[in-house]
Amino acid sequence: MANGQWYPPEWPDRIRALAAGTLTPVTPRRAATVMLLKDTADTPVVHMLRRRASMAFAGGAYAYPGGGVDPRDDDHQIRWAGPTRAWWASRLGVDGADAQAIVCAAVRETYEEAGVLLAGPTPDTVVGDTTADDWEADRAAVAARDLSFAEFLDRRGLVLRSDLLGAWTRWITPEFESRRYDTWFFVAALPQGQRTRNASTEADRTVWIRPRDAADGYGKGELLMMPPTIATLRQLTVYDTAAAALAAAPARDLTPVLAQARLDDDTDDVVLTWPGHDEFTKRIPSAGDPV
Repeated sequence: MANGQWYPPEWPDRIRALAAGTLTPVTPRRAATVMLLKDTADTPVVHMLRRRASMAFAGGAYAYPGGGVDPRDDDHQIRWAGPTRAWWASRLGVDGADAQAIVCAAVRETYEEAGVLLAGPTPDTVVGDTTADDWEADRAAVAARDLSFAEFLDRRGLVLRSDLLGAWTRWITPEFESRRYDTWFFVAALPQGQRTRNASTEADRTVWIRPRDAADGYGKGELLMMPPTIATLRQLTVYDTAAAALAAAPARDLTPVLAQARLDDDTDDVVLTWPGHDEFTKRIPSAGDPV
């Protein structure tokens, strides 16, 4: 493996089935993921988790905390700080209810998988340490879907701090994948007084790592990643502080990136491309490994 690009062995057959019209694309599920940053003496580091090798989707790959939208968070009017729902709807390219659900998913998944909560008792504060037993019981209930995130915020009297998030990019899982997600990537800074931990049942390791070091590990084939993960890591390398990355987020293009696959009429090879990201192009011979 020349680098650490995650490549499922079943893709060529599924791509050919899609081209032949025998595979019906799955509707992608809305999702959110968060690149959580904290400053060090010379550069920000990003919180990453390694998905368990047993996971059906991207097992063994490094990723950020994230997951699907909970439909229960679409219309519940939670306490909200920062840009309005209408502003987020315009920014994310969705309606107001969807915008709330996507932002909620970003904050909820960061809490579920990293133990970090972007919310506070007032619009200009953030909770402190969330590792006490009562906090952990609530986090586990939210993760198990026994308690919606909106209900959790209400129970705790908390305000969701949407101003602590910056929308960074949007990627949609290819049409030939069996598990598809329409994922908005966000950037956020670790709140003062909070600390991360591996709270995810889907991860066997978590790290704080410099984006450049993670990208180098991918390039050497030491760290396995999906295309959007390595692409966003490289985008983060130019920022000297977490605040600088957050400040850059509002100007970023959120046009969705969707992989495209075609059959080469002359060779019957599959050619897989990600628009705007030529390095991920794969040519899969009619028999053999991708090149």
